[in-house]
Amino acid sequence: MDRVKGKVVIVTGAAGPLGKSQALLLAKEGARVVLGDIAEAEAKKAVEEIGREGGEAIFVRHDVTSEQEWAEVIRQTLSAFGRLDVLVNNAGILINKAIEEMTLEDWRRIMAVNLDGVFLGTKHAIGAMKRSGGGSIVNISSVAGLVGMGGGSSAYSASKGGVRLFTKAAALQCSKAGHDYNIRVNSVHPAFILTPMMDGLFRAEAERTGRSYEETKKLREDWTMVGRLGKPEDVAYAVLYLASDESSFVTGAELVVDGGFTAR
Repeated sequence: MDRVKGKVVIVTGAAGPLGKSQALLLAKEGARVVLGDIAEAEAKKAVEEIGREGGEAIFVRHDVTSEQEWAEVIRQTLSAFGRLDVLVNNAGILINKAIEEMTLEDWRRIMAVNLDGVFLGTKHAIGAMKRSGGGSIVNISSVAGLVGMGGGSSAYSASKGGVRLFTKAAALQCSKAGHDYNIRVNSVHPAFILTPMMDGLFRAEAERTGRSYEETKKLREDWTMVGRLGKPEDVAYAVLYLASDESSFVTGAELVVDGGFTAR
């Protein structure tokens, strides 16, 4: 308990399974949490759940592609809690289409959420964290940002690969060797976490290949060395580590949460 006691954390995409899990765990470990999302009802339920467990949290409606809304999230965070210690750039989308079927609009939408959102969050968090004396930025990438993936993941992979290298460049800028902001920046790379988005991918692949849903799911389980799909909590604990002072010597790093998938 209390691994991030007293820290103020923003989690984007907090209405979804990954973001909600992160927000709940961070609050349980003592953080005051700002939950941002465009899905107001689900995010507000998470805020209420945190409150019932004795934690502190607020909801701010937040489209991560809007610079104006990023400025407002930071303003409300500082107004409510007086500081910002941790940003978790969790919000992300996937449009699963083959390259030749993907429109330029599809491509730009994925980049806007997955990559522009991380840039804008990092940009605005840096200013707030500098005033607080430092902090930690955690960017949720993917194993698709480390290795090529099949199916219709080309644009998603491009966006997550961008997150990976943007993270490293930002870590250099924010470090003692750079501008000395005392801000650490790291990325987390999950694979095959069982969420509604992943479930939809399995169903689409099953339809495309003629395999059953169960066969498609089993194939992914067999790809991981631990023999199971990941859970949102597996990612949340990685985020907790990077948000806490336990990781004070970790920056510019890739924390891979993939059950051994990329070790092959």
